[in-house]
Amino acid sequence: MKLLLAAPRGYCAGVDRAIQVVEKALEVYGKPVYVRHQIVHNEHVIDALEQKGAVFVENTKDIPEGSVAIFSAHGIPPSVREEAKQRKLQTIDATCPLVTKVHFEAERYHKEGYTLVLIGHKEHQEVTGTMGHAPMHLIERVEDVEQLPSFDKVMCLTQTTLSVDDTKEIMGALKQKFAHIKFPPIEDICYATTNRQEAVKAIAKRAELVLIIGGKLSSNSKRLVETAVYAGAQSYLIQTKKDIKEGWLENINAIGLSSGASTPDVLVEEVVAYLKEKCNASVEFVEVAKEDMVFRMPKELST
Repeated sequence: MKLLLAAPRGYCAGVDRAIQVVEKALEVYGKPVYVRHQIVHNEHVIDALEQKGAVFVENTKDIPEGSVAIFSAHGIPPSVREEAKQRKLQTIDATCPLVTKVHFEAERYHKEGYTLVLIGHKEHQEVTGTMGHAPMHLIERVEDVEQLPSFDKVMCLTQTTLSVDDTKEIMGALKQKFAHIKFPPIEDICYATTNRQEAVKAIAKRAELVLIIGGKLSSNSKRLVETAVYAGAQSYLIQTKKDIKEGWLENINAIGLSSGASTPDVLVEEVVAYLKEKCNASVEFVEVAKEDMVFRMPKELST
């Protein structure tokens, strides 16, 4: 069996920074440190950080007054920041800078009188955070576009972890409905999401089966599964090698493997080792882009 290993895969710069924020905060302030929401959507990462002394909560009110509190990579609405201030929390913001960019765009274009339309998934943590920065209409599917009333000045924003192809389709529908709609000068879908989807397309063209390693809550991992299916391959989301069903591997000549942006590479290495042993798989790397993006640590942890 041929094992096509996608590159890039795994951690993006925003996820890497967020995990480092929690680890560094534990070094500087000692344990416990509290994290509002999962710092990134991967259970393996969360378990490892909990063992080091991080405590994950869903509500700011569950953090003891005066404690160190970290905001997750997905971003928060301003109301959460105000809640933290009232509870006298010592806050550290691990929001991905590319998500923060969307927040700034929302505030800026709202002040300029635009009606905002956000393409994203309802109730996803990132979308909740973005929608707290300005009034906006949420669009999840092409069909939602026709439900929008007419507006004179319209600005479109997007969640950073969407399917590139699906988003282009929705943007096309928006352009048809609003001839003068404005889009960001640089697409909001982040470079890591785009690169990982392109890599999956490349391996899906050559593989009957594509496995994506990622957390159950990971939006970008779910989009990778969809990308593989759209490209013509059977695809499954797994969290570890234990989720692989032997029946999937029957009569397979080539299998593709990638991972979401919050998946540690150790989980990929375990799956590769499993497939080598189980199927005598030979590995071929399929690289579509190189990534060298690095984000600065928050000022509270800068040395």
